[in-house]
Amino acid sequence: MNVNELDIIARTRIEVMSNREPTGENLFLAWGYPTAIFLFVEFLALKLANEVWCSWIWLGIPVVGVPLMMHFTKKDYERTGRRTLNSNIILQMWIYIGAVSFLGGLTIGIAHVFEQLYGTFQTLLISMGCFLTGVILRFRPKTVCGIIGTALSFACLFFQGEQWPWQLFIAAVITVVTLIIPGHLFHRYVEKVKREI
Repeated sequence: MNVNELDIIARTRIEVMSNREPTGENLFLAWGYPTAIFLFVEFLALKLANEVWCSWIWLGIPVVGVPLMMHFTKKDYERTGRRTLNSNIILQMWIYIGAVSFLGGLTIGIAHVFEQLYGTFQTLLISMGCFLTGVILRFRPKTVCGIIGTALSFACLFFQGEQWPWQLFIAAVITVVTLIIPGHLFHRYVEKVKREI
């Protein structure tokens, strides 16, 4: 074998191995931390100040999350040079979930039914997204965390009236369970795969 053939074999091997490498390991964290932090801050503000403006603090989530998602998506694309079918499906699914969460949250707030619906609505969307991502990637921790988050989502229904700010606290906890914990586990898994390549 000459040098050119060895070079072609080496490049082909690197390309095949990099195709196995999962992408999007930071997206869960990019949405998880802002969501958990803003929901917890909103919960504290409502408990301490109890002003109407406090119930709109959650709008900070997309202000921070969208640029982070765009940054990490661009970095993934630059690293791999392409998007796999799975990463496209997952990205489009989460963009859809994000848009529905944002529009649903606005509608629920404007219609003044946030006490009844907000916590359960938002956390069910996030939990289902976590579950479906785990199924698509065949990554069991995300699937399990999605199931746990879905079960916890219904706890929000028990906090109505003056107790509704506790829905925000529960939603922050569910965000930790469905986005942050599986996000860190998936990030560790991706780093392990990268080392093997």
